[in-house]
Parts: sequence; structure tokens; C-alpha cells
Amino acid sequence: PPTHPPKIAIGNCLDRFARVIGLSNDPSPGYNIEQEAKKEGAKFIELPYVVKGMDVSFSGILTHVEQEAKKHLIKGTLTKADLCYSLQETLFAMLVEITERAMAHCGQNQVLIVGGVGCNKRLQEMMADMVKSRGGTLCAMDHRYCIDNGAMIAQAGIMAFQHGVTTKLEDSWCTQRFRTDQVKTVWRPASAWKHT
Repeated sequence: PPTHPPKIAIGNCLDRFARVIGLSNDPSPGYNIEQEAKKEGAKFIELPYVVKGMDVSFSGILTHVEQEAKKHLIKGTLTKADLCYSLQETLFAMLVEITERAMAHCGQNQVLIVGGVGCNKRLQEMMADMVKSRGGTLCAMDHRYCIDNGAMIAQAGIMAFQHGVTTKLEDSWCTQRFRTDQVKTVWRPASAWKHT
């Protein structure tokens, strides 16, 4: 059977790419990619765009752009700014596409952007354009609330605990690739969804 690269989150994709091209972790790799992408004259190169329904894949794009970086940065045929701009535009277009699809399917008109990547002003701008075109509203948090998902994870833990869900320390573990859409949210009552 064919093997597929493991799924990675967008933040992991950006962080790993920043390391490949030698960008600093200070203040964060994603922020430094955003600054590179803003540089005058940055040109767009086409990268793989992988959206299937509501699913996205970043691992193939990461592999491709890493190879492009190794090949073109040494030759001087592409700059870090070109690569950062292209990666950011491609990844964010994918997020905007699936968010718009989710809004349409669920009959929603509001979008909340959170997480470390949510700090990116370009993502906020692209998402705001889409949401506005649908007559909706966007709430984009500032960096105080987006830097680390640790606070969001802690809040989910508190809510679970308040509803009697506990895990013994020896039965717990961490995984960076845990799918958040598979978490059982016992604190939200089950409800039948209706399209409005």
C-alpha cells in the first residue's frame, strides 16, 4: 500500500520552513516569515495547492518548498522573500477556501481566528476579505491571545474536569498530531444541526 507523509499543522509547516531557510525563532518563526513575505519585490511562485473537501495537506507543500529553497537560494534565482511570500499566500488561500466552505455548509456568518498562525496580519486580511464578501464578521485576536495554544488546551482541560472527565497521569500522553476534531466535548450539549 502507498505510504503518505504524516499530516502536519500549518504552524508546524511554517516553523519547519523557517528553520530550513535560516530564519530566527525570535520572536517567532511565523512572524519572521510574515516579515520576509512583506519585502518589496517578493515574487509569487506556484506551489502545490492541496484541498480536498474540508481537508488540507501541508506536508507535500513543505517538502516541495524546502526543495525549491535548497535549489534556488544557493543559485540566487529565488530569495527568501519570494519563498516566504509564496508559501504564506498558498497556505492561507487554502485556509480561506475551507473556511468559506464551512461557513456555507453550516450556515454561519462569523469567523474567529485563533492560534499562533492567527497572529499573521496577512491571514487576517485574506480571511476578512472573504468573510466580508459573504456579509459576515471576522474576529481576529491579537498576539496576546494567539501566541500559544497552551491556554486553549488548559481551558479545555478545565471544562472537561468541571464535567467529571479526568485522566490519571500515568494514562496521559502528548502528541503533536492529535486531531482536535476528534475530542469529545462533554461540556457542549448534543444538538441537531439545521441549515439556516
